[in-house]
Amino acid sequence: MKLTETVQSGDWKSEKHVPVIHVENTGDKTKVHVVVGEEVEHPNTLEHHIQWIKVFLQKEGAKFPVEIGSYQFSAHGEEDIYSIPCVHACLKGTCKGTIYALSYCNIHGLWENSQEI
Repeated sequence: MKLTETVQSGDWKSEKHVPVIHVENTGDKTKVHVVVGEEVEHPNTLEHHIQWIKVFLQKEGAKFPVEIGSYQFSAHGEEDIYSIPCVHACLKGTCKGTIYALSYCNIHGLWENSQEI
């Protein structure tokens, strides 16, 4: 089995594991916001949590995507502190293409979403 065959996707409005992507273009900057559990909140407990989110941009005409950022979440209940799987990135320059987000739940595995910009 290939790793890509284990990646799941779904409608983020009804599935709490799908990363939701919001993009704002402001001239020479592109702001990217990714959150897991926007409509249906993810539990984010020690037993069930999002461990990380990775964000990529594949520019129009490019053969491969470029990793924008990799974000690790470490607080899963220690001292009653819980990480919320939410990240922000800001890119300089013209960004036309597709944003990809990949998240990992310790119980339900890999989830992906994409958005053209």
